[in-house]
Parts: sequence; C-alpha cells; structure tokens
Amino acid sequence: MRNIDNYTVFQKSHELVLRVYEITKRFPKEELYGLTLQMRRSAYSIPMNLKEGGVGSEKEFLRYVKIAYGSCEELSYQILLSKDLKYISMQEYEEIFEKNEEIRKMLFSILDKLRNK
Repeated sequence: MRNIDNYTVFQKSHELVLRVYEITKRFPKEELYGLTLQMRRSAYSIPMNLKEGGVGSEKEFLRYVKIAYGSCEELSYQILLSKDLKYISMQEYEEIFEKNEEIRKMLFSILDKLRNK
C-alpha cells in the first residue's frame, strides 16, 4: 500500500482542485451544471483516482493513474474553453494551465515507471 498523501503529485493536484473551485465560483450561473461542474469533476478526479489506486496492486495503481491522466487532459481543454469564453483572465489561464501541465507531466512519469517494471 502506498501513502499517496506524501506524493508531490497528490499534493499539487489537491491545490489545483482548490484553485479550480475558487475560480469557477465566478462562472455564470447558467454554467453551474455545465462547464463549472465538468471542470470541478475533472480536477477532483485527479487526486481521487490517485488515492483510490494507491491502495491496490501495481496493475490497479497503473489503471487509476491512467484515469487521473485522462482527467488532467480533460481539464486542459476545459481551461482553454474557459479562457476563450472569457470566464477566466489570461493570467488565470496561464496559472491553472501551468499547474495542470506540471501534474500531467508527473503523472506521465509515474505511468512510464509503472509500465517499465
């Protein structure tokens, strides 16, 4: 069993979730069940899948890290869409995109290590 709480990728993804919640509070009300909900789900799916996969075997952990990676990719597009719809500023876009990209790279590294075992 892994202590996922100590993984830097878990800590950074938790911080990203908090930031996504903070930013999406300002989205238009008509987006509550649209982009707001989707962005929040994609964001919290990352640390949740790390936690869930952390209690399983290497094979199970690989599967959950893949899911977290997919959520990271989804969030990447949702961040772009939010910017293009002018729901977030360019500064917020760059900040969140950078954080998400850092997490994506960390997840890819974990995937690479697990696949090569």
